[in-house]
Amino acid sequence: MTGRSIDSPALTYAPLRGRALVRVAGEDARGYLQGLVTNDIDKVSATSAIYAALLTPQGKYLHDFFVVDRDGALWLDCDGARIEDLLRRLRMYRLRAKVEIDVLEPAHQVHALFGDGALAAAGVSPRPGGCRDFDGGVVFTDPRLAEVGARAILPVGDAAALDGLGFRAGAEADYEALRLRLGLPQSGLDMVPDKSLLLECGFDELHGVDFEKGCYVGQEVTARMKHRNLVRKRILPVLICGEAPPPGTPIVRAGIEVGELRSSHDGIGLALLKLDYAQAAAGTEQVPLTAGSATLTPEKPQWARF
Repeated sequence: MTGRSIDSPALTYAPLRGRALVRVAGEDARGYLQGLVTNDIDKVSATSAIYAALLTPQGKYLHDFFVVDRDGALWLDCDGARIEDLLRRLRMYRLRAKVEIDVLEPAHQVHALFGDGALAAAGVSPRPGGCRDFDGGVVFTDPRLAEVGARAILPVGDAAALDGLGFRAGAEADYEALRLRLGLPQSGLDMVPDKSLLLECGFDELHGVDFEKGCYVGQEVTARMKHRNLVRKRILPVLICGEAPPPGTPIVRAGIEVGELRSSHDGIGLALLKLDYAQAAAGTEQVPLTAGSATLTPEKPQWARF
């Protein structure tokens, strides 16, 4: 199971219309989030963004988001479809902390910036999370993986400023294709709330977990899986030969269910697979993986270290 080089498209920006922004502010904001999320909030600054998640006490995935610093407040770039649940859970833990938690009015739009030379064109560091102010908003290298490009949070209607950097307007489907080829799981599509485990989604390799920080919700289970090498399944890219079945379709090898298909687009998808079977299917044993009427070939992302 080997990695595959990814061809980069021309410089492109695409609005991510399913994203929303939560603002966490107040004198206790950083300490409050530090005790909740998987990454180190102290790493967030005017020049650095992070990727993080909120878990159940049992270590199951609930929400993931990007965190940036805007004028002393923390903005969470999150899945808009589940923002009410995120707000409810954040407020549940607030207790007596001096923290304000609210949704930013839809005055800002999240954009993906990608293509050959995207980081240089955007003027951000190749370091994951490298961040700078831009046109009344912020642009930052994707904290998960620099190869996916950058993200920009800009005032609505100001995307034309990206034209001046050499980007052309594209569709969200262009970004979706790149995400799948790189093997990056997405909220709600590939990571299932109350079910997925972070390390099965590659969160540690995608810079979303800090194993040196203090306690957070779900920390004990996550650390145990890491240090005892208990990860037996992974979200992996799969090449799909035939008609892609719907998300949730079981994946079968020699009559044994070995995983489940998640999101897919244009002949490639992501699947949760038992690693032993995925490695065998990608090796010399000619026993294919199937989902519905389609045949699947798993591939290991270049960034994955298992």
